[in-house]
Amino acid sequence: MGPSSGTPGPAAHTPVLYQSVLDGLLPRAGGRYLDGTVGAGGHAAGLLEGSAPDGSLLGLDRDPAALALAQERLAPFGNRVQLRQRSYAQMASAAAELGWQRVDGVLLDLGLSSMQLADPERGFAFRYEGPLDMRFDPSAPQTAADLVNTLEERELADLIANYGEEWRARRIARRIVEQRPLHTTGELAQLVAAAVGGAGGRTHPATRTFQALRIAVNDELATLQTGLTAALELLAPGGRLAVIAFHSLEDRIVKRFFQRESQDCVCPPEQPVCTCGHVAQLNLLSRKPIQASDEETAANPRARSARLRIAERVILA
Repeated sequence: MGPSSGTPGPAAHTPVLYQSVLDGLLPRAGGRYLDGTVGAGGHAAGLLEGSAPDGSLLGLDRDPAALALAQERLAPFGNRVQLRQRSYAQMASAAAELGWQRVDGVLLDLGLSSMQLADPERGFAFRYEGPLDMRFDPSAPQTAADLVNTLEERELADLIANYGEEWRARRIARRIVEQRPLHTTGELAQLVAAAVGGAGGRTHPATRTFQALRIAVNDELATLQTGLTAALELLAPGGRLAVIAFHSLEDRIVKRFFQRESQDCVCPPEQPVCTCGHVAQLNLLSRKPIQASDEETAANPRARSARLRIAERVILA
């Protein structure tokens, strides 16, 4: 038996939209589940509890520190759980290592964990002084400092505009190039605040710049596109895919993927006859994204921006 509750332990962050995820994925005895962003294991514990006594779970994460926490938290489930340091974009090969050809549910929680944000050495948060790192996998070759200190001004501005949806990107990029090299989160946060003002507002002026750099360092949007396709191919008929996004760029990718894969034809609307041959592979279970309740956001403020979408693999006749 695993823990008796989905309530996170002292070392774990609070899983966002915890009950909504379980209600959407409907874990059952004997089922196989893949948590592509296992983090500290909060959602995974719930899936294992819900699939007792013999359901199994494969947990993936690029962050070895997160996997260490998940290993500790999920230890009571014994050999029902397997963990791998792997990107969720590589879920097919990870599942094949276990002899899994199909799974009954896939979860992707795309948000940063509170542990990652709170560790100054990881460089994810501007409120803590630390190195400009931002890598999910500390062995990855490129850091945020590499981008900030080597990209040309136009490239840097485009990165901040496209990945951070920051309309003041050119001003920020110009100031970075004038002041670099930059080595710490504090240096970058102060520079952005000085460049655009508004440091006393509800949202720190460096928020979007930090988001943009993190996305670029970890190639998050391309990984998401690849991961969604991999999840669809791995799902058994009737299996479910749940994705939690935390900003509009991610949610837009998920929304468009779900919409496309729930249609029998994806030809341009002006084309009179279908030539694409596309067949719907998903049924949408949430036409609009599921959001956290007022009670959850009060208890866990990071849930405020979470958007959960759920779809089911079509059962072909």
